[in-house]
This record gives sequence, C-alpha cells and structure tokens, in this order.
Amino acid sequence: MRKKIIYIIAILLLIFLIITGCIRKDLPEQEESKTTNTVSEQNYTPYPLQTKSINGIDYLMSRSPAGKYGGTLVTGTIGEGPKTFNSWNSMDATSSQAADIMFDALVSTDAYTGEVYPRLAKSIKVLPDNRTYIIELRHGLKWSDGKPITADDVFFTWNTIVFGGYGNTSTRDTMYIDDKLPKIEKLDKYTVKFTTPVPFSPFLRQLSVPIAPKHILEPITKQGKKAFASFWGSNTNPSDFVTSGAFKLKEYVPAQRIVYEKNPNYYMLDEKGQKLPYLDKYIILIVGDLNNELLKFKSGELDTVGLRGTNVAIFKEKEKFSDYKIYNLGPDTGTMYFAFNLNTRKNENGKYYVNPTKQKWFGDINFRKAVDYAIDRENMVFNIASGVAQPLFTPEPLSSIYLNKKIAKGHPQDINKSRELLKKSGFTWKKGKLFDKSGNKVEFDLYTNAGNTERESIGVMIKQDLEELGMTVNFKPIEFNTLVNKLVNTNDFDAVIMGFTGSPLEPFGGKNVWYSNGTLHVFNMRKTPEENKNIYTWEAQINKLFDKAALELDFNKRKDIYNQYQQIVYDIKPIIYLYSPIRISAIKKKFGNIHPTELGGVIHNIEEVYVK
Repeated sequence: MRKKIIYIIAILLLIFLIITGCIRKDLPEQEESKTTNTVSEQNYTPYPLQTKSINGIDYLMSRSPAGKYGGTLVTGTIGEGPKTFNSWNSMDATSSQAADIMFDALVSTDAYTGEVYPRLAKSIKVLPDNRTYIIELRHGLKWSDGKPITADDVFFTWNTIVFGGYGNTSTRDTMYIDDKLPKIEKLDKYTVKFTTPVPFSPFLRQLSVPIAPKHILEPITKQGKKAFASFWGSNTNPSDFVTSGAFKLKEYVPAQRIVYEKNPNYYMLDEKGQKLPYLDKYIILIVGDLNNELLKFKSGELDTVGLRGTNVAIFKEKEKFSDYKIYNLGPDTGTMYFAFNLNTRKNENGKYYVNPTKQKWFGDINFRKAVDYAIDRENMVFNIASGVAQPLFTPEPLSSIYLNKKIAKGHPQDINKSRELLKKSGFTWKKGKLFDKSGNKVEFDLYTNAGNTERESIGVMIKQDLEELGMTVNFKPIEFNTLVNKLVNTNDFDAVIMGFTGSPLEPFGGKNVWYSNGTLHVFNMRKTPEENKNIYTWEAQINKLFDKAALELDFNKRKDIYNQYQQIVYDIKPIIYLYSPIRISAIKKKFGNIHPTELGGVIHNIEEVYVK
C-alpha cells in the first residue's frame, strides 16, 4: 500500500511540473497575439476560417476533418439546474450555459487564436475613424422555425433588448462611454452599422451577445421588462423555443437533465458539404455535486469531466488502460474569491443590508488585510488542489495577457502580521476570541454554493484559518440559486466564497464587477442611481481606470492602466483572491474532432464533434 501511495504522489508531482512548465511566462507585445496552447497532447492546427455561398446561403465552413452523423455527447453540471433559458436575462453561469448553446452571436472568440471572428456576421468592416463598424450578416440563414435571420433581428437585439435595459443589463452597462451608448442603424436587410461616441477598444468583443428572434421576443418586450424577465423560463415547453444555434431544447427535467437535439437549419458545413452538427443529441446531466459528477463519469453516464486534486493523479495513472484521454488546459480563466459585504446602506424597508457592527469590521481595511494574510493559500493548493494549482492574488487570471506581474506572486500566510493589523484597529482577544474596541465578539456568516465540493472545502479551511485569529465563522453552504439571489437581489450576506468567469484576453468584460454601479458589484451592490453618487474613493478610481482603458487603443498603454486597477484591488482588498486551479479534463476516446484549447476547453467546437 505504501508503495502505491508513493507512486501516486510521484505521478502527481510529475504532472504538476509538466503543467506549471506549460503556463505562459511572458506577455505578448500586442493585443492580438496568439494564445499559447498549453494542451501538451494537442498538435492540431485549424484551417483558416472561410465562408462558402451555396444557393444564396453563406455557410460557415468547418475547420476540422469530416466526421459522421449520429450519437450523443453527455456532460454534467452541478447544482439544481438553470433558473431560465432566456439568454438575455441569465444572471448565473448554469443558466447561461443552458441558454447560450441555442443561440449564436454576430461574433465569437476563436478558441485557437483568441481573435474575434464573424459568426452570424459574414464580414466586419472597421472604418478609419475607429468608431464606425459596418457588419454584414450571412445571407440566407434561418431560425429554427424557418423564419429568416436578418438585420431586423440584430437591430432589435441591440437597440431594444440590450440598450433598452431588458433582462440582465451587464452588457449594456459595459457599453457606456462618457454616459453614452453606441448607436445602431439598419442599412439594409443584411447590414447594420454601429457607431461608438469615441474609439472604444473592447467594442468588437462586446458584440458576442446572442442575437434574438425579433418575431418572437418583440411582442414580449412590448409587455414590459417584467414580462420579458419571466419569458422562456425553466418551465417553458421545448417546442416554444426558436433558436439559431447548433442545438435546440428537446427536453428539460428539473434537477435531472437538459436534452438538446440538432438544429436542422444550422449554417455550418464540413469539407464534404455536409451540414453540421454531427451529433443527434447533446445532454447536460444535473449531477448535484462534484463527487457525484465524477462517479457518473466513472460509471459511463458522462462522456467528459473536469478533474481536480488527487483525482488527477488517479485518473492519469489509469489513462493508458482506459476509454478516456486527459488534457491539460492550463490555468483557469476564471477567478475564485472570498469577499465581505461592504454595503453600508439601508434597503427599501429601512433596514441595513449588513448589521452596523459588522459594517465597521468589514469596512476596516486593516480587518480585510488581516483576513487576507491569515488565509493559507499554499495549504489550499496542497490539500484541496493536490498541488495542481497556484495561489491567486489578482482579479485577472494567471493566464491573462494583462496580468500585473508585480503583485501576482502575492505573499505567504502570516498570522503575526494579521494580529498586528487587527491591533491597529483596536481589536483585542479574550480567552482566544476576537473582540472589537466596543466589546463586540467578531462573528459572521460565510456562504458558498452547496454541491461545489471544492468551494465547500475552501470554506472549511478559511473558517479554520480565521479561527486562529479568534474569529467565529459560521460556514453555510446553500443552494446555488438561493445564493445568487442573496448576492444580486437582496444583498443579504456577510461574506461569500464564489467565482467569476473571465477572459485572459480582455479585462473590460469585468466592468460589471468593478464599476461601482455594475450588476455584479456584489461586494457593495447599489440598486439606484442615487446610491451610486456616494462611493468610496477607490471605487471612483477604478471607474476612471476602466473608462480610460476603454478609450485607449495602444496595448502597452492599456496594460499599464489595467495594472493600476489590479494594484488598487490588491491594496484595498474589496475581494480577496484565493487560488487558480490548473484545468484538467478527461473525455471519452470514442469522440472525433476533439481539439482542446486553453481558451475554449474540450468541446468548444461541439458542432464538429462526432462519435467515431
């Protein structure tokens, strides 16, 4: 048994060395440089993107070898399932995953190169003023109900839904430039023109919002925002969906599974002229928690799974004799964090969001820094991620081309430093328990989403770390949708462990987190314009930096601006970052056209995937 354990540890260390050796060490000198592929087993070079017109239809051509039709691919998701299938109203990753697969956008990010490329759009022309974008749609495309996809749908999506503030307003909020939104005009049946108030660096990437079917959603928007928010909810009949993506909903069984079937009107062709996708069905099983997800992969119910911690070594050891293949996808492109509720305001009922005594603790920078120094990230990396991760100290992922390297390494745990910081703010200890200068015992609730066993383990370790400082932490994992409601709607929480999705190519997508009135500014949520007038100085500084970065076209200058925002977050600690896992995925060998990338994951090209 001892030899077995030593062997597994040796494999684990070998994998870690390989993985960390693959992580990018240098930043590119220009924004559009190709992202290094950290998938060590992957040598695939895609064909250039091409359009082929046949009988008046502008097809997007597949870049993978031709496959064959039939079969099903099954993935899993933790939690209770999606809250909505309305892509424009989604507030959480599970709902977005479930909805977005059914709809395509004007543009997308190439998973191989990181460059923006036309999707529903056929061509994009940027005029010399760097403010005007002429976008021509692919001709002859159809919605799943047979209606044509035209410029009317694009104009409606952007002018009414996005700029009109329907559903989730995150995209609209990131589009404001000097309090002005871009303008959109319809030029003809297949062409629209966007005009920004000034040159706006992230604009093309922001156009990745799915296009909505005007003939279906316009009558709903006329009924008001409340009607729109409830439309296409999780209890919608699958036959009611009208979609443009490779798959459309066939069946949804709450808390069990989401079943999609291929869209016969999809606009991709392979090299033989065969319409994609190849798969008959794509299924997402709602598995509850990460452990159950792994069990379902082992039993053959799932075709792909993300591996974490000691599971990496165990699965790697068995890979040669198994029916799956393992891929290293590099550092996670999202960020995992711990945050206090810094809200000092009252809600509409006149009640404080956060108890005034706790407000004083959470709002004290020495208190937050003390917590930051008390957290043992190295221990988390070793015990939770089994070494297959790195400590994280910045709001940008470790793979970001905008990473501030000066602060990326952070600092080790230092309990003595934590105690010194607390003493500066008048905290004292009695029988090992921490009290503030008014004699109040330091005790608060810490939430995360139940079922995410990794975050639950992090919560246990943070509770233990902070107990060393005499703090009493009531750790409470709760159902994901309930937690999202606490963070985004009621603002009823003390502290939370969560994660944000992110991009290693463009920090501006995080404006809705960092801008003081952003819809995901969860650590200090504001509900009204009046509330946004009274903000912290450092919040105002970050607002200005994001505005400045959006107007700067030079990569190196933009990087300097984003370095400054990361420095403020590091110094002020409104969010305390924890660690960045290395993403390891396993997928069954029975599938063809599997071309994993650091940016896209294992099945980013699901339209091209087939069963061998």
